[in-house]
Amino acid sequence: MMIQTSVTEEAMSNNAAEPLPTSTRAWSLVSRPEGRPTTDDVALQVLALPDLQDGQILVENEYLSVDPYMRGRMSDKKSYMPPFDVGAPMDGPAIGRVLASRSDDFAVGDHVFHVLGWREHAVLDADTAFPVDPDAAPLPAYLGVLGIPGLTAYVGIERFAEISGGETVYVSGAAGAVGSVAGQIAKIRGAERVIGSAGSDEKVRELVEVFGFDAAFNYKTAPIADQLAELAPDGVDVVFDNVGGEAMEAGIGALRVHARFVLAGMLSQYNDEAVVGPRNLWHLSITRSRILAFMVSEEMDLRDRFLREASGWIAEGTLRHRETIREGFDGMFDAFLAMMRGENTGKMVVRV
Repeated sequence: MMIQTSVTEEAMSNNAAEPLPTSTRAWSLVSRPEGRPTTDDVALQVLALPDLQDGQILVENEYLSVDPYMRGRMSDKKSYMPPFDVGAPMDGPAIGRVLASRSDDFAVGDHVFHVLGWREHAVLDADTAFPVDPDAAPLPAYLGVLGIPGLTAYVGIERFAEISGGETVYVSGAAGAVGSVAGQIAKIRGAERVIGSAGSDEKVRELVEVFGFDAAFNYKTAPIADQLAELAPDGVDVVFDNVGGEAMEAGIGALRVHARFVLAGMLSQYNDEAVVGPRNLWHLSITRSRILAFMVSEEMDLRDRFLREASGWIAEGTLRHRETIREGFDGMFDAFLAMMRGENTGKMVVRV
């Protein structure tokens, strides 16, 4: 459905030659989902764009991100991020072009990363945006391998997995935006063997042939613990878990002595009201292993080093990336649902 709201009469910038948009469309949450979200839980809303103030920029969004954590924000249960407000626009990572600027930091035509996604245009404080260079990398990459997913993978491997060389690493959800990067960085840092799990035979093939995993398996074809034991009969030193549930339990059961279990996400349980915990936590005591959880927003001191290293790895072909790009703003929520069903390889991005 379409919700109509009032719009301002005029929004003009001193450094823009043509009239600027005075309103924009945005996806809003209209009800909190129970279980899997449906199109009844959201609506397209027409919003007024506020007048540009000193220190602000007006951005026309070109690429928008859909991510698993957004499902958690649609609920109001306690989490690591505040919930979306019912009746208000949702937000998330976006890449756009500056249409007007009242900031010395950005000029008209610059491309920026910001977090007022789920809409076609955004007015935001310039100090909340980051410049991106379309000549250095394709713009969608700044939402994936060079964005928050890539940084999450980098932080998890670099700061928490403590790869020193020779380790066996298991990555669940390995064909996704975070997992595909985490496995490659583990190899770059010296892991001897990296194993991934994914939800189709095609993704399993790509993990090995495109992303350089040493082995991979389809978690839908047999129990995860059995398949992991076959590929890593002596256990693993590091688990990088994006999934939770059965994958988490299998990973804990495969840990060697003094192993590290890096908890990056729980995709399998984002639609569940009750989180199902692993039944084998005692194995952590037996192996003297550690579960390590982190929030990437608290590890931003690594961002500049990550961008420098990741850009170099991409340029030399060491770090490969994929984006699954859906076309059209009207289909953004469908793209979100497709991502939650695992229909993407690498990062799911919407081209406005």
